[in-house]
Parts: sequence; C-alpha cells; structure tokens
Amino acid sequence: MPSVDVSGTELHYVREGGGEPILLIQGMAATHLTWGDRFLSTLAQSFDCIAFDNRGMGRSGRAAVPFTVADLMADAVGLLDALEIERTHVLGASLGGMVAQELALAHPERVHRLILGATYCGGSKGRLPDRAVVEGLGAAMASGDRERVYRTMWEIMLSPTFRADEERFAEFRETAVALPAPRAVIVEQLRAGGVHDASDRIDGISAPTLVVHGTADSIFSPWNGEQIAASIPARLELLEGVGHLFWWEQPERSAELVAEHALAPA
Repeated sequence: MPSVDVSGTELHYVREGGGEPILLIQGMAATHLTWGDRFLSTLAQSFDCIAFDNRGMGRSGRAAVPFTVADLMADAVGLLDALEIERTHVLGASLGGMVAQELALAHPERVHRLILGATYCGGSKGRLPDRAVVEGLGAAMASGDRERVYRTMWEIMLSPTFRADEERFAEFRETAVALPAPRAVIVEQLRAGGVHDASDRIDGISAPTLVVHGTADSIFSPWNGEQIAASIPARLELLEGVGHLFWWEQPERSAELVAEHALAPA
C-alpha cells in the first residue's frame, strides 16, 4: 500500500482500476477497507479509484488533535497534489461527505462530479444522530471491549433487513479488525463532524452533484440528504430500507449510481 507525506502526516492509499480518476473519502471509524471489495471492484471497472485512510486511521500516520473537517479536506487535496491529479470525481461518505463538501467549495476547479453519500451539512435544519445512538456507541467504546464495539457498529450502521442474515456480520467484523481505528481519533472525528456547518455555503457548490441516502439510516436521517439535495440543488437517490453503509448493503447498485452520474454527458 503506497503512501505520501501530506502536511507532516503519512497518508496511505490504494489505487485500482482505470479511466477517469475518482477520489473516495471515508467517514468516521472507517478505512479504505470499509468500501468493501464488491463495491470497489465494481467501481474500478469504470474508474481509476483512489481510496485512502484518513489521518490517524488504518495504515496512515498518527493524527495530532484537535483537527477539523477543513484539515481533513486539506489532506485530500495534498494527496491529489502528490499524485499529480488536477481534477477528479469525488465520492465522500458520512464524515467523508462533509470533507467532500469543503473540497468542492474551496477548490471547485479540482472537482469534476461530486457524490455525497449518507452525510450532513450542519445548520439548523441538519439532523445529527439520535442521542441513544451516540450514547450507545460511546458506552461500547468506553467499555474497552472491542467485540462490543464491532457489534454496536454493526447494529447502527446497517439496516435491520440486512442484519437479519447473521452470517454477514463475519465479513463486517473482519474488515473492522483488519486495520487500526484508535479510539482517540474516532472521538476527534466525531467532534469535528458534529461542529461541521456548510449549510449557508452549500449552495455555492458548482460541481454536478448526486446525493445518495438510505431511508433506514440511523446515523444521519435521510432528511439530511433531502436538505442537501434541495440546497445545492442536486439529484437525490433514496435507497429504500437501506442503512448508513448503503454501498455495503447494495454495492452493485451504489457503483451503478456513481458511474451513471460521473460519466453522464455534460
């Protein structure tokens, strides 16, 4: 897994496929593995996919705290610079969607087509996770019991319908176990995302945008996706009965939506 030095921290990334580049920005507690083999391999049939571990996560270098969503955005821009990519499609999910918003606003010339998945733009109309969800995750992390954390993440990230097949948990757990997700970094990611607010600026996004959200998302209500799509304005795709990790539950359909949007005629 190659790496680049960005602002004093080492960012590790994977690159797969061919065609127009697309930068994939993951969310809280996630690494490049969280995209899943099926989604990434399907997307790589149409794109040069670049997925990386955010600072402090997975194989990337340690993260000094505190940091902001803008800092994470600067990391993504630094990666593009290091790879000599002037312009790219950008897919950001959850916290990564907040990073993608800031990237599209600060560097519109770098973003060809934008895909915002299961994310939030802040402001008075934005809806953060229910208190019970946050407290449940916090309690699991505070317990020091990794198995409890994996099970809690499974329950809040995926829909009840998807979780009904218990055999699917093994793959989810394997992905979580494979790479480090330090608790201190996750807590800082949670704080950074919680104070993110692009609500009064998001209509300044000029890149053609697709918003994808599952209707059973218990992290960010689909209301958030509807508000973002109405504010930019953007195309909105609601996936019925699907949870927060929509690309995990419906990898082929998710890749199809991304490709359809990114490769559409101008």
